[in-house]
Amino acid sequence: MNLHSKHETRRRLIRGMPESDMLHNLVAQWYRSPQGREVLHAEREVIKPLLEKLFGYHILQVGFSEEHSLIESSPVGHKVIFAPSYREGSKTPVAENEELPLGNDSIDVVLVHHALDFTDNSHRLLREMTRVLRPGGHMIIVGFNPYSSWGLWKLFKRRTNVPWRGRFISKGRVADWLKLLDLEIDSVSYGLHFLPSSFSRLLKSAKRLEAFGRKIHSPIGGAYYIHCVNQHAPITPILPRWNPLPARAASLPAAENVSTKIH
Repeated sequence: MNLHSKHETRRRLIRGMPESDMLHNLVAQWYRSPQGREVLHAEREVIKPLLEKLFGYHILQVGFSEEHSLIESSPVGHKVIFAPSYREGSKTPVAENEELPLGNDSIDVVLVHHALDFTDNSHRLLREMTRVLRPGGHMIIVGFNPYSSWGLWKLFKRRTNVPWRGRFISKGRVADWLKLLDLEIDSVSYGLHFLPSSFSRLLKSAKRLEAFGRKIHSPIGGAYYIHCVNQHAPITPILPRWNPLPARAASLPAAENVSTKIH
């Protein structure tokens, strides 16, 4: 890599999101860390009961690590997860989150797992999720809450590391976008009530703090979970209404009609 390429890569790391392949590696590596594992466990505990109530034929998870599925507990039979790039030996299909190879209104349930946090174009990504979601379908959005200890911690951390390089979009801002897309919010809950520390001693209390935060319905957790429903009405073709012929006239032969008029 020449000096110019190194400079461009560093500038992109600081000012925006890296390429999807690099971002995938960063996110996957973080999920394998002690802190990332606790985050995944806490998020599964919240998402599982939400998904178990939703049915259909197809469920899609959108994020930046296809290695960590959160939709396995879903009763929906066909589960779809895309990888950001091809990997040798992998059978996972490849696609960009902002441009999915799926038809309109084809998915019953969509799980947006921190995808809005790690993209430079949140509007485009959310429009794409809405495009593939069928009318009446359900979407669950998981995002980092900027009004929490995790959001405060982000101010003092290096922005090149995950999850601190994420955008941490507020729940209120996401709610405004959903309203414009005719997605009605059904419920909002919070998680990640433990401190965003990587020290093993503090992480040992993560499960206990998480359970306590959910019990008291604390709104200052490090992550929010928005469950919304697609309110777009399906397009039903309007068929012409034909007036039926009178039963008597329709049942008489043509010859009998003529003879009746002559007499």
